[in-house]
Amino acid sequence: MLKSKIDYIKKYLPIPVVLIAMLCSQCNNKKVMFETLSSSKTNISFTNQLPERENFNILYYIYYYNGGGVATGDINNDGLADIYFTANSKSGNKLYLNKGDFEFEDITDKAAVAGVSDWSSGVTMADINGDGYLDIYVSAVSNVHGLQGHNQLYINNGDLTFTESAALYGLDFAGFSTQAVFFDYDRDGDLDCYLLNHSERPHANIVDTSNRQKYDAKSGDRLYRNDMNTASKKFTDVSKEAGIYQSSLGYGLGLGVADINNDGWDDIYVGNDFHENDYYYLNNGNGTFSETGAKVFGHYSRFSMGNDIADYNNDGQLDIITVDMLPGDEKILKTYGSDENPDIYQLKLTDNGYQHQYSKNCLQRNNGNGQSFSEIALLSGVSATDWSWAPLFADLDNDGNKDLFVSSGILKRPVDLDFIKFVSSLESQKRMTGDNNLDDVALEKMPDGSSYPFLFKGDGNLQFTDVSHDWGTSKMKGYYTGAAYADLNNDGNLDLVISAINAQAVILKNNAPAKNNISISFKGNGMNSFGIGAKAYLFTKSGLQYQQLMLTRGFQSSSDARLHFGLDSLANIDSILVVWPNQKYQVLKNIPANKPLIAKEKDASGIFEYVSFFPAEQALFKDITEQVNFPWKHQENEFDDFNFQYLIPHAQSTRGPKTAIADVNGDGLDDIFTCGAKGQAGVLFIQQKNATFLQADYKLFNADSIAEDVDAIFFDANGDQHPDLYVVSGGNEYSGNHPALVDRLYMNDGKGNFTKS
Repeated sequence: MLKSKIDYIKKYLPIPVVLIAMLCSQCNNKKVMFETLSSSKTNISFTNQLPERENFNILYYIYYYNGGGVATGDINNDGLADIYFTANSKSGNKLYLNKGDFEFEDITDKAAVAGVSDWSSGVTMADINGDGYLDIYVSAVSNVHGLQGHNQLYINNGDLTFTESAALYGLDFAGFSTQAVFFDYDRDGDLDCYLLNHSERPHANIVDTSNRQKYDAKSGDRLYRNDMNTASKKFTDVSKEAGIYQSSLGYGLGLGVADINNDGWDDIYVGNDFHENDYYYLNNGNGTFSETGAKVFGHYSRFSMGNDIADYNNDGQLDIITVDMLPGDEKILKTYGSDENPDIYQLKLTDNGYQHQYSKNCLQRNNGNGQSFSEIALLSGVSATDWSWAPLFADLDNDGNKDLFVSSGILKRPVDLDFIKFVSSLESQKRMTGDNNLDDVALEKMPDGSSYPFLFKGDGNLQFTDVSHDWGTSKMKGYYTGAAYADLNNDGNLDLVISAINAQAVILKNNAPAKNNISISFKGNGMNSFGIGAKAYLFTKSGLQYQQLMLTRGFQSSSDARLHFGLDSLANIDSILVVWPNQKYQVLKNIPANKPLIAKEKDASGIFEYVSFFPAEQALFKDITEQVNFPWKHQENEFDDFNFQYLIPHAQSTRGPKTAIADVNGDGLDDIFTCGAKGQAGVLFIQQKNATFLQADYKLFNADSIAEDVDAIFFDANGDQHPDLYVVSGGNEYSGNHPALVDRLYMNDGKGNFTKS
C-alpha cells in the first residue's frame, strides 16, 4: 500500500512538489528539544485530580487551584533521581523509583508515603537526620474548610521504606502550609527548617503593616532550629527571637534561600501574594534575621507566586525571579482585572506602609553583594508568562548560560473582568434570594485559565528569548503548577518533571544536542551529608559560573541534589572553587568534562574570605548635590489622571521634573534649568567658577508656577547666538484653552537674563 502511494506521487506530481512534500514531512517529524514521554513509557500515571466540591472550591478557598508539588532526588543512592508528587487529596501522594532509561516504579505503598493529610501542598527533600539518605518533608493545609492533617516528615530507612516522624522531630505543624526549606542558617553543621505558610484572612482588606508583628498560630511563618543534638532532640521554634514575621498578613507562596549578599550566611526570600510585600530576610550571623527588602528593592511582584534564586548572568552574584499572573496574550490581557484603583494603591503606600508592587514577573538583578537590585524583567523579556507558578533557572541546552522555565495555567480564571461583573450581579441575587445553589452557576461561568510551560533561552547577559515553540512546550495547553528538574537518565541533559491539575504529570525528556557538561555532588561531614548550602565556582576559558546547592526552589517543589553546569564545547574546567556551609573551602584543578564529580568536605580546609573574593564595587557616580549647593527638590502635586482619562496607559501629570542644560551667560560653564510641577516654579541655576550653583532670579519663573512643566529645551530662537529657553506646559490638571496650558518662551540677553516673550 505504502509503495503504491509513493509510486503515484513520483508519477503524477512535479518534482518540486515531491521535494516540498518530503521536506514538510521531515519538518513534521523533527524531534523537539523537550519530548513529552507517555505514561506507558515511564509508568508514571500520577494525576492531581481536583473536583469542584460543595462549599469547598475556589469561591471559598482562594488557593484551591494551586495544585501540588514535585520533588526529584536519589532516595536510594543508586545514582538515579527518583520522583515524589503531592496531591490535593488524602493518600494521593506518589513516590516513583527510577529504574533507569525513564522507567519508574510506583513504590508508594511499600514506602508508606501516600500522605495522611487531606490536602498536601509543597514537598522538599533533605537528609534531616544525617544518615546519608534523603528524607521527604510534605507540607499540608489543615484546620480550615474541614481539612484534617498536619505536615509530615518521612524519615528514610535506607531500604526503600520510610517512617513518618514529624511529631517526633517537632515538625508536625498543623495549619496553612505551603512549603519548607532545610538549610543551616546558624552554621552549626545541621539542617534547620523555614516553614512557609499562607493567610486565610480576606485578602480584600488592607491591613496596616504594623500588624506584621502580631502572631498567628495557623498562617504565620516559622523558623525551626535543629536541636536534635541537644536534650530536647527536636526542632525548636525560634521564629520570634530570630525576627521572623508570624502574622496573618503574609500569603506565602514562594520560598528561596541562598547567600544573596555574599557574606557566608544564608538569607531568606519569601514571596507573598496580594497586598503584603515580599520579605527579604538578611542573615545577621548571630541567629537573627533583619527584613531589609525596602532598602534594596524598588518594587515587587504584586501577586508573588513561586521564585528562584540563581546567578543567571554569570557575574558571581545571585539574582532573584518572582512570577506573577500577567498574560502575554493580548485578548486575555484586555479582560485581566487584577490592577488596583490608583487611589487604593496610594492609600497602601502612604497610609499603610506598603512598597510598590506591579502585577508582573520581577527579575531582580543583583548589583553587587545584595546591596541593591535592578528589576529588569521587561528589559529581559520575561515579564509576562500568564498565571505562573514555578520559575526555574537551569542550563537546559548546556551552552554555559542559564535558561528559564516557568510553569503556568490555572483551572479557572477568577480575575476575568466579565466574570467579575457577572459575579457582582450574582451576589446581589444571592443576597435577595438566599439561594446557595448560585455557587454552581458562578463556577460554571468562570472562564478557563489554561496555559503552557514557558521556556526562555538565556544569552548569559541580560536577555532571554522565548523558545517555548522551538523547544516543544507551546502546544501543551493545561494547568501546570509544581515543577522540578533532574538529569533523570544521566545523559548530561536536565529533564523536567511537572505536576498538572486534572491531567497526568508530565515528564519532559531533554533531547538537546550533545554538549559538554559536568554534574557535581557533595559529600558533607556530619549531619549535612549532602552538603546543602555548598557553593561551586567554575572557572573556564569562557569565564565564571556559580551555583549554590539549595533543593527547595520554584513553587512547592525541590530539585535534585546535584549541581549541573553546561560547558558547551569546553573539554576541561580550569578550576572549581568549592565553599562549604562552614566556610571551609577547596580548589579542584584541571577537571575533565562529562564525568560526574563528587566534592568531599573532608578535603576542605581554611576559612573562605568573602571580602577578598567579592570586593565592594566602586560606584561609578558620587552624590555631590550638597557639595555643589544644589538644594532644589521637586514637589509633585497630587492628581490622578485616570479619574479623567480611563484608557491612558500612563499618568501624564506626575512624570517628574525634566531638565535643560546650556551655558546661558557665556562663561563657558553649563547652567541648569529644572522644571517644576503645578504649584512649583521652575528654577534656573547658574554655575559658578568654584563648581557650585547659584539660583537665578526666581520672580520671572515664579509667575508661571500654576503651570505643570512637562519639558524644557534651550535653543537660539532669534539667531543672536544666545540660548533661549522654551518650556512646555501640559498635564491633565487643566483642560481646554486654560492659560496654564500655553507653552512659554523666555528670551536670553546673552548674560543669563531672561524675559518672557
